[in-house]
Amino acid sequence: MPFVKSSDDVGLFYNDWGAGRPVVLLGTAMMNSRMWEFQAPYLAAHGLRCITYDRRGCGRSDQPWDGYDYDSLADDLAALMDHLDLRDAGLVGYALGGGEAVRYLARHGTDRVSRLALVGSTTPFMMKTPDNPDGLDIAAFTGMTEAMVRDRPRWAAELAGQFFGGAHADPGGSPLSPELTRWLAELALDCSPRAAVEIYRSLFTSDQRAETAKITLPTLILHGEDDLGAPIGLCAGATAALIPHSTVIRYKGAAHGLFATHADRFNADLLDFMTE
Repeated sequence: MPFVKSSDDVGLFYNDWGAGRPVVLLGTAMMNSRMWEFQAPYLAAHGLRCITYDRRGCGRSDQPWDGYDYDSLADDLAALMDHLDLRDAGLVGYALGGGEAVRYLARHGTDRVSRLALVGSTTPFMMKTPDNPDGLDIAAFTGMTEAMVRDRPRWAAELAGQFFGGAHADPGGSPLSPELTRWLAELALDCSPRAAVEIYRSLFTSDQRAETAKITLPTLILHGEDDLGAPIGLCAGATAALIPHSTVIRYKGAAHGLFATHADRFNADLLDFMTE
């Protein structure tokens, strides 16, 4: 299997499919690169070189004790970009992956990157503070981590309903098949318990407003209007206000997991942006 070593000697698993402009897909918090079940084959079949990888602590990559802050995660991405010598690349940052992409650009510049897509991104700042009064209270983070530590499989199964169904979920929860919902929820468990908590800590507490405001690349923002994990006003709205040249596409009725629930539309929007 293909692996690249990070600057602190962590082995990172990756896939490199297709040919053409490279597109690097950065996934949600605990899921590994298998979450791109509907995107990676599609993009590779439509003339793009599609690179996916398992974040440290997740999937087939090494699971160190430390290194789940955005600086370390961005440096992991840089190691992959350098290893493959990618040029004119598109970055697709999904949820936490959006924060990774923004931090990569802040730390490593735009020499290898020509465009940015932020999808369900948790940028620019999730936590409520005096100067971010619309943010989420820290109790939301502590309650979630306590539930993960107590019973992570149950937490993942219960989260699936709002992750894929959003604020207007049917009583049955996810609009996906039970089999697909179960499989995607289980991907979140293929992650070390330490990584699970620390990745969410970075997602929730990192203030990325200043670095988000410095983005000059062509930027596409895709976001579900019923996203409970990354509320659209707090995240997409605030991100778009900091990147005034960005293009925003709102997905009516979509929750956080639009990569699965709205895969066809998402794929088409992403392909259009990456090939324009």
